[in-house]
Amino acid sequence: MIGYLQGVLRRKQPHQVVVDCRGVGYLVTIPLSTFFQLGEEGQPIELHIHTHLTDTALTLYGFMAPDEKDLFLKLISVSGIGPKLAMAVLSGIGPDEFAEAVRTSDVARISQVPGIGKKTALRLAMELADKLEKKENLLKGKAAQETEDLISALLNLGFRRKEIERVVEDTVRAHKDKEVGFEKLLRECLNKLAKL
Repeated sequence: MIGYLQGVLRRKQPHQVVVDCRGVGYLVTIPLSTFFQLGEEGQPIELHIHTHLTDTALTLYGFMAPDEKDLFLKLISVSGIGPKLAMAVLSGIGPDEFAEAVRTSDVARISQVPGIGKKTALRLAMELADKLEKKENLLKGKAAQETEDLISALLNLGFRRKEIERVVEDTVRAHKDKEVGFEKLLRECLNKLAKL
């Protein structure tokens, strides 16, 4: 099972790329959101991959951002939503906007995606609401723990709580959608505090 590809972009089209990984060219289906982030042919490329196996084919679906891949997997877990329709959703609406539409049950916005009717949009909103809410709560919990750890570390270094709370919150918020290590966050906080 292929979960990640790193290589050279050999060919790109709006819905497909060929990634050369040491002489082997992988044909990968991509959403438009990933296509718009691609460099020129011949440049390095990294894609998060979902390997989809059926009786008749083995297809690779690629995404620049891990949250796009996560949303793709959630979409295909919904009854009646296959990879082709999931890619249409990702090409027609960003992950954050889609999550907001699901959270607010904005069926009209979801059904603006080509290939998604009102019934399918309603089913997506209903079935994905719980899954997206669980992820959001998990991210909030992680951010809260990181904030407390950073504040504690900075207090131990001699900074006053009043100085550091806003700096820590701004730094954690700026990296909320990225996987950033504790050390990098701490260094960034220290750099900001040095400028105060």
